[in-house]
Amino acid sequence: MVTKADLAKMDLEPDFKVSGWGYRHQQCFLLFCTLTIAYSMRSCIGVSLVAMTYHESVVNATNSDNVTEEFKIEGFMNALMLVPPYPSFNWTKKVQDIVISSFFWGYMLLQLPAGQLAHRFGTRYLLTGAMMINCVASIIFPVAAYYGGWIFSAICRLVQGLSQACILPGLHTALGKWAPLHERGRMSAFVYGGQALGTVFGLPMTGFIAASPMGWPGIFRFYGIISGLLGVVIWFVAADAPAQHSKISYGERKYIEDELGNGVKTKSMSVPWGKILRHPGMYAIIIAHIGQTWGQVTLYSEVPAFMDKIMGVNIKANGLLTALPFLVMWFTNFFFSWITDMLIVKKILSVTNTRKLANSLGNVPAAIGLVALAFVPRNIYVVETILVIICGFKISAHLGFHINHIDISPNFAGTMMSISNFVSNFGASMSPLVVGFILTDVTDQYLWRQIFFLAAGMYFFTNLVYVILGTGVKAEWNDPPQEESADEENQLMMEKPNV
Repeated sequence: MVTKADLAKMDLEPDFKVSGWGYRHQQCFLLFCTLTIAYSMRSCIGVSLVAMTYHESVVNATNSDNVTEEFKIEGFMNALMLVPPYPSFNWTKKVQDIVISSFFWGYMLLQLPAGQLAHRFGTRYLLTGAMMINCVASIIFPVAAYYGGWIFSAICRLVQGLSQACILPGLHTALGKWAPLHERGRMSAFVYGGQALGTVFGLPMTGFIAASPMGWPGIFRFYGIISGLLGVVIWFVAADAPAQHSKISYGERKYIEDELGNGVKTKSMSVPWGKILRHPGMYAIIIAHIGQTWGQVTLYSEVPAFMDKIMGVNIKANGLLTALPFLVMWFTNFFFSWITDMLIVKKILSVTNTRKLANSLGNVPAAIGLVALAFVPRNIYVVETILVIICGFKISAHLGFHINHIDISPNFAGTMMSISNFVSNFGASMSPLVVGFILTDVTDQYLWRQIFFLAAGMYFFTNLVYVILGTGVKAEWNDPPQEESADEENQLMMEKPNV
């Protein structure tokens, strides 16, 4: 309802310009920063473990020899500060992969409840809490590793995974309130570009810090501090909706609410769980999501170890070289989004065929690239070229299965996303464990071939399933029954206030 204060503002702001910078863009930038930092923290563990552990194949360590004798640190404060020389841990590759996978176990466990948390508490509370919990878990990680070994380290990553499970539902909720219909594509692309850019930022930064006097403990201090600072900014600057923002102009608020239809309250629709879970397109999305997430974990968690053990790349260059393909991915994202939009708008292809084409352009080159990586000679330039090609194409799949939920059911896209994200992250949590089981000797290139063959097979098989079962046709259960829609419209007309 429009208040007298709003009417007064309207008289003062007759010339609101849609094209100008507004508070909706400020909120969008906050969401982008949140996702960028979250993905930086998520992807840093691969390079961090390279810096934390011995550089040769080792046997299982006991708690008593978890830290080398020459690096013993006395006292809690010294352990907290971890002044040089820094301890090195003789953790096997299997143990390291448990630490990596623990994040995804936490991420998976809270995936389904996170959507309800976002709905109940709002974006501001949810994202602030997620950033603050990440801050604490990151800062205490070095102490946990020293005193509790890999078990406490895994617990810290588990806690980070639990908190980061709330981020995507928070972003979806915020975009639903702040992104006008005609700007939604660009704003969403900008926000979710933080996934690639966070990896681009995180990997080289992790390498630089590890090679600096701050050492590997500085990695976790750095991310803990910036996560905490962002949490404070979100608390004071973010707003759950335009109506709750104290400084937004009436013109901008009205523009957003008119675009989204927020001025009219509609009845909540019950989720048709059975129909969603029986829909072939839902299974196509779930399978495709599993393949993408498995490949993603392989690329940013296992490739740093491959670069170190097989290619002999030093820790500083490791982070930079591993990040370059993700930078390319960030740029190609805009190219593929333009192509797919053009195909649909100009009716060159149907929505269904466009999604299948985009998914295939993302998965098939990635599968071929991973097979090539399995047989590559020890030439870093060849390896880097292959990784750039893989990442440059794989982002196209996000314009396939990743937005296919909205095609099938705009009303229940969030629920469908939580389902596919939950299942795919279960697969992601298994990936490092499978890698640890196969990779008994990290210096054996033949074993690395099996890792890359497995990831390539996942890309190819999951895409094949998506091509067969995928659809872009809206489901009949997306809309309420005709009688219910008519009754609701009549009720809304009766309740409509006179201004």
